[in-house]
Amino acid sequence: MGLFAAVGDAQLEEVLASMSLRVWRTDQVTPLSTHPNDPALPAGTGAPEFLTTFTITVPESTPGQEVADIEAREAQRAKQLAGQGHLRRLWTLPGHGRALGLWQASGPAEMQAMLRSLPLDPWMTVQTTPLSPHPSDPASLS
Repeated sequence: MGLFAAVGDAQLEEVLASMSLRVWRTDQVTPLSTHPNDPALPAGTGAPEFLTTFTITVPESTPGQEVADIEAREAQRAKQLAGQGHLRRLWTLPGHGRALGLWQASGPAEMQAMLRSLPLDPWMTVQTTPLSPHPSDPASLS
């Protein structure tokens, strides 16, 4: 998995096509949008990183004001976790109620505890993927 910034599909294709391993690779592109709770923190150092995919399903009978209150608490908790250096980035994925997050935690237990602390947790399905450094990561090539 890689994160790329490009101005449009043509520029992204140009970047992907320029990579020598493209001949052995199949690329599946998923456009990412800004998320209202994105702290936009730069990549951290040291602590293990985790990628999360969230799908939020609000029960149909939930009053709108209750949803708004929980979403406000979620935004506050995201700010707290970002302030502690744990939540690095958030993006909105295509489709309703889907998001992608980049986190840092001391390990899987701390990561799980942070996810359980989110106010939207009862309505979320989360897939968590531990990440490891890639030898071609631009951050490590400096």
